[in-house]
Amino acid sequence: MSKTKLWTKDFIMVSTSNFLLFVSFYILMVTLAIYSIEQFNVSGSIAGLASSIFVLGAVVVRPMAGNLIASVGRKKLLVFGLALFLVVTLLYFPIDSIGWMLTIRFVHGFAFGISSTATGTIAVDVIPPSRRGEGMGYFATSNNLAMSIGPFVGLMTIQYMSNDMIFVITTIISVIALVTALSMKVPELEEEYKDNQVKRKFRIDDYFESSALPISVLMLILGIANSSILSFISAYSVEINLVSAASFFFVMYAVFLLMSRPFTGRLYDNKGENSVMYPSIALFGIGLVVLSQAGNGFTLLVAGAIIGVGFGTLQSSAQTIAVSGIPHRRVGLATATFFTFYDLGMGLGPFLLGYFIPVTGFRGLYLAMSVIAFLALPLYYLLHGKKSGREKQTGLAGNNRAS
Repeated sequence: MSKTKLWTKDFIMVSTSNFLLFVSFYILMVTLAIYSIEQFNVSGSIAGLASSIFVLGAVVVRPMAGNLIASVGRKKLLVFGLALFLVVTLLYFPIDSIGWMLTIRFVHGFAFGISSTATGTIAVDVIPPSRRGEGMGYFATSNNLAMSIGPFVGLMTIQYMSNDMIFVITTIISVIALVTALSMKVPELEEEYKDNQVKRKFRIDDYFESSALPISVLMLILGIANSSILSFISAYSVEINLVSAASFFFVMYAVFLLMSRPFTGRLYDNKGENSVMYPSIALFGIGLVVLSQAGNGFTLLVAGAIIGVGFGTLQSSAQTIAVSGIPHRRVGLATATFFTFYDLGMGLGPFLLGYFIPVTGFRGLYLAMSVIAFLALPLYYLLHGKKSGREKQTGLAGNNRAS
């Protein structure tokens, strides 16, 4: 029996659009702190805010975006979000003060939150249900590839070109992402539901999907741990004299994640989420331990490979869990709920963990994050794994009786 086709035109288009969106995000995330210091002569903390306030904008808008998807439509919301993303990218060119920079970054976060919520929801729509674990794994790989390519492009640009080239490149990327989105054909919800949705009074479950909250809380905690890598790996590499090796850390992350995708995605679909989540969380913890002990380039790159397979797999699997088993019309809300909590962890992490570094040092920080990762194993069991295991056993028992 042949498999339902996964790599359709619409799946490729939404993955491409999502990839370009995140490449632009990472280019700006790693360069705007440096740009703000050079252009506006501000302190390091204010320069850091220029990067992180973007995440706050995304967190604020996601619940609203998840609610609007049902009434406005998936493709319309994506096109609006990407068009706003492009317009705001153009507004970086005339900025002449840090105040305007912070304002533009916050609005840019709005546009990013709308767009990435829409791409995540559309991906669920165009992936065959029987291959959802595999498909969401490949879709999430677009984020992971962006995380390795975006920082590399950004740092090379700011090192070898003029500062304004950052915005030229991100503008071009934004245009291509918008054109790609316009070429998609996306199934929308019935008009009947849209009409009913408009007439409803305010309710909290119009903005958050309760069934997605447990796994989203887990990703908030793991997002804090992961933020220690994104935010401090550069400073850590300087401290241990491995700057050249560190530039390939995320390359190893992406390469090994890509190599594992076919296996982990099919394992999720065939054996269930627990078969993937427990090993992935454990690998993330092991990778953080290896990272904390890095004394040479080889060890640092091994840590990147292990963390890539571990965190990259658990992130996509957790997102699949968040959107599984819920009514189709609430997939947008589930996607928004998941990323609201994950973004919150990624945004709060650098701020909170920065207070620990003077006490623990970078090695101590990564060891502490590994403890958080290992504690996430029993937490996952309590929040979701136990329930999933019972459902799996019930399903097997039913199949045995039927046979």
